[in-house]
Amino acid sequence: MKRRVVITGFGLVTPLGCRVDQVWYHICNGDSGVNTIADECFTVFRSRIAGQCLDFNIDDYIPSKDAKKIERFTQFALASSMDAVKHSGLEIPKEAPENIAVIIGCGVGGLGEIERQQDKLRDSGPNRVSPYTIPKIMLNAAAGHVSMYYGITGPTYGIATACASANNAMIDAYKMIRDGDASCAITGGTESAVTQLGIAGFCSMRALSERNDAPQVASRPFDKNRDGFVIGEGGGILIFEDLEHAKRRGATIWGEVLGYGISSDASHITQPDKEGIHAARAMKDTLRTAGLRPEQIDYINAHGTSTILGDIAETAAIKRSFGDWAYRVPISSTKSEIGHLLGGSGGVELIFSLLTIRDGVIPPTINLEEPDPLCDLDFTPNVAREKKVDRIMSNSFGFGGHNACIAVGRFQD
Repeated sequence: MKRRVVITGFGLVTPLGCRVDQVWYHICNGDSGVNTIADECFTVFRSRIAGQCLDFNIDDYIPSKDAKKIERFTQFALASSMDAVKHSGLEIPKEAPENIAVIIGCGVGGLGEIERQQDKLRDSGPNRVSPYTIPKIMLNAAAGHVSMYYGITGPTYGIATACASANNAMIDAYKMIRDGDASCAITGGTESAVTQLGIAGFCSMRALSERNDAPQVASRPFDKNRDGFVIGEGGGILIFEDLEHAKRRGATIWGEVLGYGISSDASHITQPDKEGIHAARAMKDTLRTAGLRPEQIDYINAHGTSTILGDIAETAAIKRSFGDWAYRVPISSTKSEIGHLLGGSGGVELIFSLLTIRDGVIPPTINLEEPDPLCDLDFTPNVAREKKVDRIMSNSFGFGGHNACIAVGRFQD
């Protein structure tokens, strides 16, 4: 018998702060966390703007001597996990450590450490390269350090599907608990690619916005004048739990995972299928596995990156999967406020989805001043909207043609 999977806690690190209610206030208020990158080395880059987590301090969570041994994306994951566990009230020492899973997505890993150690290799020779180099850059380090911090011995691994990484990680966590292979999971995504190499690579692809003179209006999903995405950093971690386990310990339940869908475009390593055919299949499969009709989805948290092709493809996919309801369901992209957190985006956006259910407020897509004629759905422009919301779909689509969607709903016992 399949188990029901609920969400009992969450924590995040974003360009708008690290406290959930503080971040949510700014999101609903339409505030932007995007600014000019202060480091002078970026003055020669085509894109010099980003959503950076300037208020984050890992020393608030662990001793600085331990923090030095882990890369920034792992720091985000560990801090978010600690906040999520605390929020959930889960007392891990009292749990059987083999019954807890840690599954965390990340798209590119420790780019900053790669840059630093490459400089050492070039300037001082191989004997000066840090012995922590490989442990810091590997994508599974985030999940590994969270499991070590709590002594968790259950299934622990990282997932890398570019910008769909967090959603794929959470889908795996959902299936593991549903099928009885774990009682609960620490899951979500993290990323810290605001580095010279990361931004230079995306600039060379002409994927980033070059609206350097007005950073806070640069991320403008579905707007006719968008010119690329704004890179961001941060992470979002959630506690998934078997319903009966959560009820036995008296946990507060923030929502229930209802279904999921996964597909691949199999067409281009970076460009989405412009017709959205396979992204639509992921959305349809999400409805099918959740046992829902299109009109039972009250809100869609869109992938909505502010790229020319991506926004058009997602609009087409929503129309394919939702039919006439596509024109009536409210949709928004919170990447307009914090930028694109790449592999960390899905975790943060699922948290925003749960807060939408909690408060009955649909966050806006800011900077949507002149809608693209090919993006002609209700993208909640510029101003948050009050609406009772019971069920949400959250979309993530990644380079490589990876499509991963999750449906969550208000918990009903």
